[in-house]
Amino acid sequence: MSGAKGRIVSRRAVLRGAAVGVAGAGLASSQAAYAGNGSPAGLVGEDTVDAVAAGLDCDLIELRRDIHRRPETPGQEQRTAEVVAKRLRAAGLDVTTGVGGHGVVGILSGARPGRTVAYRSDMDAVPPNDQVGGGTQAAHLCGHDMHTAVGVGVAEVLARLRNRLAGTVVFVFQPAEETLTGAAAMLDDGVFARVRPAEIHAMHCGPFPVGQFVVTPGLGLPGQDRGVITLTGHDATARARRLAAEIGALSTLSRPATSEDLERLVADVQTPDGPLAEFVFIQAQVSEAEGRAEVRLSYRCWPENRYVAIREDIRRIASSDGQASVAFPNDPFPAMVCPEREGQAMKRHLQQAAGRDQVRTLHAAIPFSGEDFALFLGRLPGTYTFLGVRAPGAPIETSYPHFGAFDPDERAIGHGVRAMAGWLARRTR
Repeated sequence: MSGAKGRIVSRRAVLRGAAVGVAGAGLASSQAAYAGNGSPAGLVGEDTVDAVAAGLDCDLIELRRDIHRRPETPGQEQRTAEVVAKRLRAAGLDVTTGVGGHGVVGILSGARPGRTVAYRSDMDAVPPNDQVGGGTQAAHLCGHDMHTAVGVGVAEVLARLRNRLAGTVVFVFQPAEETLTGAAAMLDDGVFARVRPAEIHAMHCGPFPVGQFVVTPGLGLPGQDRGVITLTGHDATARARRLAAEIGALSTLSRPATSEDLERLVADVQTPDGPLAEFVFIQAQVSEAEGRAEVRLSYRCWPENRYVAIREDIRRIASSDGQASVAFPNDPFPAMVCPEREGQAMKRHLQQAAGRDQVRTLHAAIPFSGEDFALFLGRLPGTYTFLGVRAPGAPIETSYPHFGAFDPDERAIGHGVRAMAGWLARRTR
C-alpha cells in the first residue's frame, strides 16, 4: 500500500510540473502549410480540420485495428497506454502516463490565448462476463478501440494546427471504464491538478447510421445501485427465490432479446415523451450455501431520484419474509447527465459541420448502460455524444455495444475526428 501511494504522489508532482513545451519542429512545416486555409481570423475552422484529417484517415483505421487485435481488460491497459503515449509524444504533446492506473494525459497548448478544455477517451476492452453472446476472451465489443483512435486523431489534427489553435486541450485516455473505476482513479490521482479545464467532452459508439451523431442535452445514461438480501434457515433458498421474483417484478422493462427489440429501443430513446421517459430495470440473482441464501440486486432507473423509492420498495418486500436482512453497501453510482446548454451548443456545431440531417437528439436515457464519465461531469460541465457506427444494411447487433457481433463501420473514426477536432478548437476560443 505504501508503494502505491508513493507512486501517486510522484505522478501528481509531474502533473504540477513545468509549463508545456512547444510542439516539435517536425510539425512546423505541416502547420505552415495550412496557415493560409480560410478560417475566420486565421483560427482553426472546419475546412482546415477536414484538410488535415483527410491525411490521417487510413493511419487511424490501422491504429484501431492494432488496438483491436490486442484487447486489454479494465486495469490492464498497459500496451494500449504505451501506444497512445507514443503517438501523443510524436505529435508534440506534453504527456504523463500512469495516471489512475494506466491512464494517459496529453496536453496541447495552442499558440494563441484561449480557454482550456478536456477530451476523454476510454481504452479498455469488455471482459467475457459482460459480453452478450460473446466469447471467452476479452474483446473490444464496446468500441473503446474506436474511441482511442478518435482521441489520438483529434490530438494529431490539432497538433498540426497548433499555431492557429487558441487555448489548451487536455486529452484524457482513461482506463477501466467497464468496471466504473477508471474515472475515479484518475480524479483521485490528480488528473487535473496541473491544468484544470473549464469543461470536458467525450464521444461513444452507438447503434446509429455511420456519419450520424446523437447529442444528449439534459440527458445521458443511468447510474446503478446494488444491494443484497440475506436469508437463513432450512428453506432460505426457496424464500430467496420468492423475494427475487417479487423484486424483479418492480422492473418496468426487460432486456432486449431480439433484433426487433433493439430496433425499438433505439427508436424509443429518440422519441420525445416516449415509453422510456421513466424506467426501472432490476436484476436479481440468488446464490446459496448451507443454511444460507442471498439475493444479489443490481438495478438502474431514470430519473435518478427514484433510487430512494426503489430502496424503500425492496425493504418492504424483504420485510414480508420476517427473517431477511437488507444491506445497500454503497451509495448509488451517479447517473451521467449532460448539461442542457453545452449539449445544445454541441448540436448546433454538429449541424453546421455534418449537416442538420446527420444530427439527432437523445430524448430518453438508454436503460442498460452506465458510464463513469458521470464523475467527470460531476466536476465540470461538458458533453457526451454518440457516434453512429452502423454500416449501411448491417444488422443492429453489429453496432450495439457489448454484443458479440459488434463490428462497427471504421469510417466512423474519420467522422468522429473531424467533429471533435472542430468542436474543441471552437470551445478553446
